[in-house]
Amino acid sequence: MKILQIIDSLNPGGAERMAINYANLLRKNDSESHICVTRKEGILKEGISLGVFYFFLDKKSTFDIKAILRLRDYIKEHRIDILHAHSTSYFLATIIKISYPSVKLIWHDHYGNNEFLNKRKTNVLKYCSKQFDGIIAVNTKLKTWSLQYLHCKKVIKVNNFVNTNFKNSLGVKIKGDPSAFKIICVANLRPQKDHENLFNAFKILVSKYNMSLHLIGNDPQTSYSKELIKKINNNLYKDKIFYYGSQKNVRGFLELSDLGVLSSISEGLPLALLEYGISGIAVVTTNVGHCEEVINGNGKLVPPRDPNMLASKILFYYENNQERILDAKKLNLHVLSNYSEECIAKEVIGFYSEVINDHN
Repeated sequence: MKILQIIDSLNPGGAERMAINYANLLRKNDSESHICVTRKEGILKEGISLGVFYFFLDKKSTFDIKAILRLRDYIKEHRIDILHAHSTSYFLATIIKISYPSVKLIWHDHYGNNEFLNKRKTNVLKYCSKQFDGIIAVNTKLKTWSLQYLHCKKVIKVNNFVNTNFKNSLGVKIKGDPSAFKIICVANLRPQKDHENLFNAFKILVSKYNMSLHLIGNDPQTSYSKELIKKINNNLYKDKIFYYGSQKNVRGFLELSDLGVLSSISEGLPLALLEYGISGIAVVTTNVGHCEEVINGNGKLVPPRDPNMLASKILFYYENNQERILDAKKLNLHVLSNYSEECIAKEVIGFYSEVINDHN
């Protein structure tokens, strides 16, 4: 079995991490594994395992004919069985499929705005879905949506998963007062992640309690992210709020933290929650997407856009250390049992085999 993952970039993000996770998973399970990055490389490249074939396409535009031909030649040369296209890379993969029909095409839907599916732009996706041989959705809502609106009926839900190999905190430095209760948020600086909600909750607490807030995530240099950076730098408590940008060893920072937080207004199945669980820290998250399913009663859920409730749940863990440690341990076991690569491997490889052997 020869599988090629296709992703637009290797900048930090959920879909990008999952493309690498799938490539590495297949390599561990004795399949010939390839990954093609179409537009932009990034710091996640270092996470690709030895033995995975890497191909940077360097596509310059949507209809970069030379790049399309290079990718088709690569697929023919390596006799690829399946193109596994993540998120928006489905468009390029569809062009390849039309020009080289013998290859199978699976689309992986990582759509994070689950609360706003009715606003999803779908015309191009619907057309391209006629070429899909299978769809992987990261949660039940997306699976149901695909079955209802797209032209491919071979759809399965597969949980996102994380690698259980832990990078320790050696070389990682957490800023601020070492004795402070360290709250960490791993989320790119995008409106969906609603850092403003988290800032407002932190302001409620920080004047009374010894806490610090640590933010990790990509800055896309948008007006939104620039405004966030400005608020961090000009904040009254700027000696207690720290932004680290994108980081290679995220788990090293998590290992040194006390509490993981997500304050999003919308999610799919966020990898950050899985990383928190694997790293053994307690979690407070907004109740969006499949966060409730991931937490499974082993953390605190709050409504989105409610800084007072978010602050109260953070304070609960600050004041109740034993409950925090117990919930962290239970969450860790739940994630290991349901969201580790060992749990997912058989399901994914079985779906690949089913798609390859489907002659319809």
